[in-house]
Amino acid sequence: MSLKDLFYLAPPVRSLRDRKVLITGAASGIGRATALASAAQGAQLVVTDLHPEPLDELVAEVGAAGGTVLYHQAGDVSDYDWVARFAKTVDAEVGVMDVVMNIAGISAWGTVENLEHKHWKAMVDVNLMGPIHIIECFVPQMVVRGKGGQLVNVSSAAGLIALPWHAAYSASKFGLRGVSEVLRFDLRRHRIGVSLVCPGAVATPLVNTVDIVGIDRDNEEVAAAIGGFHKMAASPEKAAEAIIKGITKNRFIVYTSFDIRFGYWWSRKFAFPYEVAMRIANDEFTRLARKAPPKSQPALRQVKASDA
Repeated sequence: MSLKDLFYLAPPVRSLRDRKVLITGAASGIGRATALASAAQGAQLVVTDLHPEPLDELVAEVGAAGGTVLYHQAGDVSDYDWVARFAKTVDAEVGVMDVVMNIAGISAWGTVENLEHKHWKAMVDVNLMGPIHIIECFVPQMVVRGKGGQLVNVSSAAGLIALPWHAAYSASKFGLRGVSEVLRFDLRRHRIGVSLVCPGAVATPLVNTVDIVGIDRDNEEVAAAIGGFHKMAASPEKAAEAIIKGITKNRFIVYTSFDIRFGYWWSRKFAFPYEVAMRIANDEFTRLARKAPPKSQPALRQVKASDA
């Protein structure tokens, strides 16, 4: 590696036109918006999602708009054997990818006394091991080909800062952040860029389906809080625009909104005020939990000041 390469790497993928682009979680939310936006810019898509019917609908929509889907198949990225078979078929029918986007993901929130093992395991299986499976099965071919490319991993604001009740979710998203940061350097010599996408609030179906363990979502105050989340949420289209720009500029951390960029900066520059802000946020979450316990469970035990 030359001295110049130590300081600057030209964006390996300056445009998506005629590039082969793999997108997981492509049937809804950020994945769907990114697939449509990528196709509109001339990308040749390989798409997958857990749900076959909405995936077929996406493929039809891309085709109707004049875009190209080279291959699509529904499957579970947390299943390594399925990913390996999927990758083998893609290699044979399509060839090596230029861009690999890990967008598929799920979410569950809750405190440690309410989270069950299944919640922790699902977060790690889908949000961390899923991307690892895709990386294992698609990125080595990019390295061997020797023509560069881009790896995109969608983490979260919960992969940058300590959001209350996000321990299980953050286990997966902080983990993906760590994987991405190491690969950022490991893959540089192969001219493969790495982008870590850290969305904050994004108005996707995940907002309405996220499992909030220990909370009655039908409670009026909880519903109002979720409604407030919707109001400040970025659209999936805006997130897709940020992702594509991040690819073409070879940006490592890709933000979809200013609040997360500012929050991460604040957490690094002002550690103690950040801790106080997180404590306040945690107290607010706890207040909601006490007012809206799940119908099948008793209210949370009142915590004394000496217990905090």
